[in-house]
Amino acid sequence: MVHDNVGAIDRSWAEPLPPAVGSLARGGWSNTSGATSGTIVARSVDGGITVGPKVGRSILFGRNADEVHVCIGADDRRVSRRHGELRCDGARWWLHNLGRAPIRLPERRLFPAEEPVPLVEGYTPVFLPGTREHLLEVYIVGRTGDRRAADHARATIAPSTWPLSPDEKLALVVLGQRYLLHEPNPQPLTWRQAADQLGELQPPAAQWSAKRVEHLVGRVRARLSRAGVAGLTREEVSGPVGNALNHNLITELVRSTTLVPPDLRRLDPPS
Repeated sequence: MVHDNVGAIDRSWAEPLPPAVGSLARGGWSNTSGATSGTIVARSVDGGITVGPKVGRSILFGRNADEVHVCIGADDRRVSRRHGELRCDGARWWLHNLGRAPIRLPERRLFPAEEPVPLVEGYTPVFLPGTREHLLEVYIVGRTGDRRAADHARATIAPSTWPLSPDEKLALVVLGQRYLLHEPNPQPLTWRQAADQLGELQPPAAQWSAKRVEHLVGRVRARLSRAGVAGLTREEVSGPVGNALNHNLITELVRSTTLVPPDLRRLDPPS
């Protein structure tokens, strides 16, 4: 059944997420260490909430802010007023599609009226189709509350994120957008494709040649290679190089949460 015309909802048991919280992909929610196992955090660009686990609790999300707990795609009529629901059975949270279009997860699509699917602990990006794809970030606290044991003896891990200049960040978001969209078997855009899109985002287009994009990305690869990241030089890749160097670079930037799905907002056309 499609739920597209319903009344206001109760929010008394939900805790609003502070506006300053960053992407949940890089641990932007700072309270996980003290949260109950099964606590869920859901966030869009318009805000989010935290909800403890309890049988029957649910988080509604969609276009109409008065009818949902998390508003998403408020300006996009292709998103349903109530497009989906996250519902707790006491042990797990389940994703239901209440809307008119499929919801995309990293490994599959959930169609309207299809049976709900369980969500795993940790981070899950949920994409709603519209005039563009809209991102709902979901984080479920694991049984250990995400606490990690002390580890004094092993080598220091590289910084959690790598510093990028504004132009480098934009170029790499464009180049690696298929990875941030969690498409299956993603590949980087070509230099020409990236330059054309960058020219639309930051006119005049002439400032974004394919050569300039290649130079910016090459500079980042060289910097990370010197810092110890493997697979970023031709000498380290056997056989035809092709997209391997850029694939390895973007994979590292996503793994380290230097690039996260909310960065896709940088690809919205300039107003």
